[in-house]
Amino acid sequence: MQIVNKKAKFNYILYERIEAGVSLTGAEVKAIKTGRGDLSNSYAKIIEGEAYLVNANFPAEGIQNYNPTRTRKLLLHKDELVSIATKVKQKKLTLVPTKVYTKGRLVKLEIALAKTKRKFEKKESIKKKDIEREIAQQLRSKY
Repeated sequence: MQIVNKKAKFNYILYERIEAGVSLTGAEVKAIKTGRGDLSNSYAKIIEGEAYLVNANFPAEGIQNYNPTRTRKLLLHKDELVSIATKVKQKKLTLVPTKVYTKGRLVKLEIALAKTKRKFEKKESIKKKDIEREIAQQLRSKY
């Protein structure tokens, strides 16, 4: 199963992608495997040498006093954490989760180093998509 963050490509310019494990409860894993989850407002942070996933929504059913948007720890090697932290600080990038997927029986998270797009860059990407859509429609109508 795969849950994709569609807003990430629109709001950010994505550079380097990194695969990380996620520390989850059993109910959260079940929610991900059934396709329930939302990464649209989430981001990753490095705090005191450890990476965390903040504000990702994985709703688990049947559990009382459960917070679906709790902060979850990301499982990365120490050298990966150091390289990511230096890139984030030097180039003023953010860590954006792009997708959550299962790999065998494990749940993996793909995070990307990203830079936020400005308003005019977003408008340009919308124009480009509209032009491509119109061209595709005209080609379909001719044939």
